[in-house]
Amino acid sequence: MITFYKNEKGLLKTETQEKNGWINVVCPTKEEKKFLLQDLQIPEAFYNDIEDIDERPRIEIEDGWYLIILRIPFKSDDAKLPFNTAPMGLVFKDDVFVSLTFHKTDILSDFVLYTQRKKIEIENHFDLVLKLLLSSSVWFLKYLKQINQRIKLAEDNLEKSIKNEELQALLQIEKCLVFFVTSIKGNDILFRRLKNLKEHRDAFNEDLLEDVEIELKQAEETTNIYSNILTGMMDAYASVISNNLNVIMKRLTSISIILMIPTLVASFYGMNVPNHIEENRYGFIIVILISLVISIFGVFLFKKKNLF
Repeated sequence: MITFYKNEKGLLKTETQEKNGWINVVCPTKEEKKFLLQDLQIPEAFYNDIEDIDERPRIEIEDGWYLIILRIPFKSDDAKLPFNTAPMGLVFKDDVFVSLTFHKTDILSDFVLYTQRKKIEIENHFDLVLKLLLSSSVWFLKYLKQINQRIKLAEDNLEKSIKNEELQALLQIEKCLVFFVTSIKGNDILFRRLKNLKEHRDAFNEDLLEDVEIELKQAEETTNIYSNILTGMMDAYASVISNNLNVIMKRLTSISIILMIPTLVASFYGMNVPNHIEENRYGFIIVILISLVISIFGVFLFKKKNLF
C-alpha cells in the first residue's frame, strides 16, 4: 500500500505525489513495486535489501540515492514470538523520499498523527530520518513495557505452580529481548554513522540528535535490564526445579528403604532354618509386629534426620 504525504505543519495525506513529500510504502504489490523501480528509479538492489527480514541497519549511497535501513519493532502474529523486529528502508534523492517496509506496524501511522498534533514540519530528508529513528526508539520502549507485564504475569503464575507453559512463555519473551537488543544496538551504530556524516553535519538539529541519542540509550539499557532480570529468573527457577527433584528423590529413597524392612523380616522368617517360632501359633503375628515396629522406628528416624 502506498500513501503520499506532504509537509505542511505536520504530515498531511494527499492523493498524489508531492514535491519534497513523503511516500510511505507498506507491503507493496507488484504494481507498487513497478512504480518504485521504474517510475521513481529506485535501485533494485536497495529494494531487495529491504525485503530481507534479516537485513542489518546501515547507510549506503548509489547513483546519488541514499539508502538508510533501520530496525523497527512490531507485534507478531506468531504466538511463539509475540514481538519481533523488521527492517525499514528509507530511500531518498533530491525531492523524493520513500520509506519501505514489508511488515505492518503501528509506528508510521502513530508518527504521522504525532506530527499533525504537534504541527511539526520536516526540515529536510535527514531530519525525517532522525525523527523516524526517534519514533522507533519510543516504540521499542512501549513494547518493552508490555514485555515487562508479561514477565510479571508469568512470574505470578510460576509462584503458584511451576508449569511447562509458563516456562515456555518466559523463553519466548527471552527470544523477543534478544531480537530487541540486537536491533537497538544496530540502530545505535547507524545513528553514530549518521551523526558523523561530514557533508550533512550542519543540517542536523542538535536538540533532535540529543533526543535520539537519549531514547536509543534508554531503550538499550531497559532491554538489557529486562534481559538480565529474565535470565536471573530462569536460573532461579531452574535451581528450584532441581531442588524439588532432589527432595522428591530423597523421599522416594526413604520410602523404598522403609518398604524393604517388612520384606527383609519376612525373608529371614521364611528361611529353611530353625528360628524358634516356626511352630509358634502366633509366629505370623510376631513377624508382622516386628516389621511394623522396625518400620515405625525407621520412619521416626528419617523424619528426625529430615529425610522424609
